[in-house]
Amino acid sequence: MFTVTSELLGNNPLSSCAGLLDAGLEFRLDMVAMKSVEQTIEVFLLADNRLVREALAKVLKKKSDIRVVAAFAFEPEITKHIDRIRPNVLILDAAASAIGGLQVVASVRKTLPDTKVLMIGMEPNKTTFLHSVRAGVNGYLLKDASAAEIASAVRSITLEEAACPPRLCLMLFDYVAQQCQPSGVYGKVQPRLSRREQQLVQMIGGLSNKEIAMQLNLSEATIKNHVHRILRKLGVNDRLSATQYCREEGLPV
Repeated sequence: MFTVTSELLGNNPLSSCAGLLDAGLEFRLDMVAMKSVEQTIEVFLLADNRLVREALAKVLKKKSDIRVVAAFAFEPEITKHIDRIRPNVLILDAAASAIGGLQVVASVRKTLPDTKVLMIGMEPNKTTFLHSVRAGVNGYLLKDASAAEIASAVRSITLEEAACPPRLCLMLFDYVAQQCQPSGVYGKVQPRLSRREQQLVQMIGGLSNKEIAMQLNLSEATIKNHVHRILRKLGVNDRLSATQYCREEGLPV
């Protein structure tokens, strides 16, 4: 048992006690942190840019409780590598998500439910963020996140906690509030979409304007104009809401 004596308290008992309490609190927090993560967290890095992969690996390798077990660029067979390695956490960047990463996220969440997913976005883009949440990510950071924030996010999602910057959390709250409106956004009168718009509304949920343009052999500007008209007709603010609207109204998506 630890006993506080007059020698330990010194000339100012009150300030000395406060110092001892602070030290004790810090020690307790350190012990909790050590117990909260009982084993090394194995991380799989998925980033198309080699410099991004190396930077993330360098940051995480400095953490004693985190181990990078693989680092890949995006490729068609990437899910097989992830399934084989079965990491605790998958970290991927928004560039990878733009070329099929969200499909990878959905696949991983289905086949490896215990594997957590952390997305690192380039910008606080609402559409990219909400699409990532819908695909099943457990955490989302921006490219300006510090080394401590990245490590903290990895630990948090491993402990069944979400990780997200406050400004993106606000976007999520606004989106959920919009979906919960009893009327307005989701009315019962179905808008009249042209044949081309009906085709596009099935694609905008998972593809960028550039990807759609390449598939349909149209210009990116043309696709952008079509998407703008679709959002206006549906009375929604973003592509994800458009897809959700069509699902709730029984339209093909």
